[in-house]
Amino acid sequence: MNYEFISISNDGDGIYIVTMNRPKALNAINDKTMAELHDFFGTKGLAIADLKGVIITGAGEKAFVAGADIKEFLTLDVSKATEKSRFGQEAFFFIERFPKPVIAAVNGFALGAGCELAMACHIRIAGEKAKFGQPEVNLGIIPGYAGTQRLVQLIGKGKAMELCLTGDMLRADEAQRLGLVNQVVPVGEEVAKAKEMMAKILTKGPVAIQKTIEAINAYFQYDEDGFEREVQEFGYLAGTEDFKEGAGAFIEKRKANFKGK
Repeated sequence: MNYEFISISNDGDGIYIVTMNRPKALNAINDKTMAELHDFFGTKGLAIADLKGVIITGAGEKAFVAGADIKEFLTLDVSKATEKSRFGQEAFFFIERFPKPVIAAVNGFALGAGCELAMACHIRIAGEKAKFGQPEVNLGIIPGYAGTQRLVQLIGKGKAMELCLTGDMLRADEAQRLGLVNQVVPVGEEVAKAKEMMAKILTKGPVAIQKTIEAINAYFQYDEDGFEREVQEFGYLAGTEDFKEGAGAFIEKRKANFKGK
C-alpha cells in the first residue's frame, strides 16, 4: 500500500516517526488514513528490521488529530457504521499491541478519533496547549474506536463518563493530572521529548520491553488472565540471553549490552 495521509520517516537509531499528514483537515482520520494505519502497524511496520520504536505525531501546529472525517459519516448506515467501527478498533489494537514501544507526541487537538489514537499508544507526551476529548455525543453518536473503553482504563469510570456524556475537552495539564497524559512539555517540544523518552526505553532489554507491553495489555483483556500472563512472561524472560546479560552487568557494575535475544 502506498501511503497518502500518513508519512513514515526513519529518525535514526531505530526510531521511526509516523506523521498524520492531512494538515488542511487538521489531520482528521478518514477511511484511507485508517487503512494506512492498519497496514503499517498490522503488517508493514512489523517487517522493518531496524525498527525499535515508533513516535506518532500530527503535521502542522494546530492538531495531532482533530477527529474523524465527518463528511464520511453522512453516508453511513447501520451496516457500514458497524464495519467502520470494527475496522478502526482493529487498527488501534495493532498499535496498542505493537511489539515495539509507541509514543504519541500530541501537538495540538486530540479529539474524537484523535484522542482514541493517542490512547492506543503506550505513552502520551503532550504540548501544553494540547486538548483532549470525546465530543461524539454532539453528533448524536458515541466513540467508535474504543474511546469508551480506553478512557475508562486511563482516567476511571466517573471522569470518563463525564467527558463522553458532556463532550467537554481537557487541557493538557488536567489530562496529565488525570493520568491520560504522561508528560506535558512546551509547545513545539513534543517530538523532541518523545525521542528523549524513546531513547531511554531503547537502552533496556528489547525482549523485556516487548513482554512488558504484552503483560500490561493483558490486564485489560476480557479473555485473558493478566496475572498469569505476567508469570509466563517472567519465566520466559529468565531463559533469554538478555536476562543473563542484564543480571550479569548489574552484578559487575557495568552497562548491559542487550542483543534482543
